[in-house]
Amino acid sequence: MALPPFRADHVGSLLRPAQLHTAREDHKNGRISAQELRAIEDDAIRQVVAMQAAVGLQSATDGEFRRASWHMDFIYQLGGVSPAPDEPIKVRFSSPDGQIEFTTAALRVDGPIRLPETIFADDFAFLKDVAGAVTPKLTIPSPSMVHYRGGPAALDPAVYPSQEQFWTDLSAAYADQVRGVYDLGCRYLQLDDTSLAYLNDPAQRAELTARGDDAEHQHLRYLKQINAAIADRPADLRVTTHMCRGNFRSSWAASGGYDFVAEALFSELAVDGFFLEYDDERSGTFAPLRFVPPGKLVVLGLVTTKRGELESKDTLKRRIDEAARYVPLDQLCLSPQCGFSSTVEGNALTYDEQVAKLALIVETAAEVWG
Repeated sequence: MALPPFRADHVGSLLRPAQLHTAREDHKNGRISAQELRAIEDDAIRQVVAMQAAVGLQSATDGEFRRASWHMDFIYQLGGVSPAPDEPIKVRFSSPDGQIEFTTAALRVDGPIRLPETIFADDFAFLKDVAGAVTPKLTIPSPSMVHYRGGPAALDPAVYPSQEQFWTDLSAAYADQVRGVYDLGCRYLQLDDTSLAYLNDPAQRAELTARGDDAEHQHLRYLKQINAAIADRPADLRVTTHMCRGNFRSSWAASGGYDFVAEALFSELAVDGFFLEYDDERSGTFAPLRFVPPGKLVVLGLVTTKRGELESKDTLKRRIDEAARYVPLDQLCLSPQCGFSSTVEGNALTYDEQVAKLALIVETAAEVWG
């Protein structure tokens, strides 16, 4: 395929190497400077981009190596958004081994939302310089995540007495970001969005209702605002979205198929492709894919990033065939179900297992689509 998403693709984040963990700790404790940390990050990114090219991927990310979190490192750089460390948010994640809790600062919208400067501009410029023949992909959280993380209570009523102006300003800031990264040479942009998958879980909708949101229609608002953010994008900028149910140290936060949001999501969201989590029974069936219109690509996240055991190529092919009952095979692609390291801690698998999974995706895609 000449345009992304590619038949064999991946979501974005990759396991941080040991030297990067050490460097981050050294910088935190004042043993190395910010410039020294960045030089170590640069070297690690060169190596991980080379790995992606070597396994045969047509796109490459920087592994999100300069971030601690897939979304908050971006969101806190929006004008008008501040961390609220005195209001910790606790998110409960589940795995076969039990439950773990992720604690992070809440956010406050205490000023008008705006984009003071293009976020991750230097990071993307470096990635583009080292990408070589592969397409550099930038991953950022979708506008929905700014709202989903904080909800109505995060908005200062003195700044936004109603939510409408907040949504207008948020989409405008994102539109500025889209223009900014395009001007830097970005032609493959991914909007990561857990909210559109979480909303399929009745327990998540109950939590939103309890905090004052209209959980039954929240996805419609999110689709509208994402569309507003990308409405004026240049014709040669490909935009995808990735949806998963949580990915923290090999655990998850939500369950449920895509049925609740599927019809509106696939028919209304104006992206070029959908990265969908489909690695286990929590993801539901492929039946919601019947709503995918012609021309849109679906990237099936059939290879799990949550454990190191390598999938069977025959099983992957069988599942692709099952999905093709609902959407034509030529509209399908293959990827991992999520990133390998959505937060700096990473999932419970090794570097070699990560590489083997990416190579399996490339090999399987070549055999399925040629």
